[in-house]
Amino acid sequence: MKHTPLFSIVIPAYNYAQTLARAIESVLTQSGSDFELLVINDGSSDNTQDVLQQLHNAYPSRFCSVNRTNFGAAATRNYGVEHTSGDWLIFLDSDDEFEPNALEIMREAIKENADARMIVGGHTSVAEDGSCRYRGIDAVHNSKANAEALFAGYLLNKSVTPSNGATAMHRDIFKKIRYPENFRNSEDIPVFACSFANFPCAFIEKPINRVYKHDDSLRHNIAYAHAVGTSLIDVVFDPAVIPGRLQKYRKAYFSQRCLSLFRTHYLAGDSASALVYYRLAVKNHWTVIFNASYARKALRCFFTRKNSGRDAM
Repeated sequence: MKHTPLFSIVIPAYNYAQTLARAIESVLTQSGSDFELLVINDGSSDNTQDVLQQLHNAYPSRFCSVNRTNFGAAATRNYGVEHTSGDWLIFLDSDDEFEPNALEIMREAIKENADARMIVGGHTSVAEDGSCRYRGIDAVHNSKANAEALFAGYLLNKSVTPSNGATAMHRDIFKKIRYPENFRNSEDIPVFACSFANFPCAFIEKPINRVYKHDDSLRHNIAYAHAVGTSLIDVVFDPAVIPGRLQKYRKAYFSQRCLSLFRTHYLAGDSASALVYYRLAVKNHWTVIFNASYARKALRCFFTRKNSGRDAM
């Protein structure tokens, strides 16, 4: 009988050939033999496939890889769910890496929290200049919080901050929800929200992975952010996924989502789109106008648009 691994590590790979070996080797050098690794080349146009072949030669039979047409992160993660067998899934980005003792920490957390279906750890954020900063998750406070507090904390006040690579999700979660494949970013938000709302969670105040920051990350892509827009709210608050008692947070999340989109477009210099989202936020919840930081930015956008109109005359 084939042994079911404890962990399935999934690495979605798209045009990060220069860092892929680092990510893969950080998994293969973990202690224990209770994990499997699947690398999914999501239609990369660089030399990702060459790197994978070199690693297969260096580590024969140690991991599996597959090449697919580019479908995006959500579809790639769903493929990983469907084509692995471990009880727990961890999605590690191809430009990040595990800390040396990541899986050992996760094993201990699983043993100590038998009812948990999501384990959230901290991570080390590495800036482009090489400087590092530990990003914790307030394990003591969060471990005492109920599902509603965790759900609201994640979506609204950001007191709960899971990140891919530092979070292990039990396969039971994916019986209830999958990543929305029509989204090209923000696809992890509905999954994390569902997990907090419906499953016991545990927290560990230790770094699990190292997250490398860079300017071309999808999370900073304004086109993808605009494409997802406010449609994210409907997916996050799908009544089939989120219990009725938590639907009361929908309105507040709508305003926050609009403010987030406002800030994204503001930083990108797109004053017109930024103002659209700011007005939506105010229309949904008028107290937004008392947030001085956003109000100042909105005024700058307004005068930028007004002055641009004068220049065009």
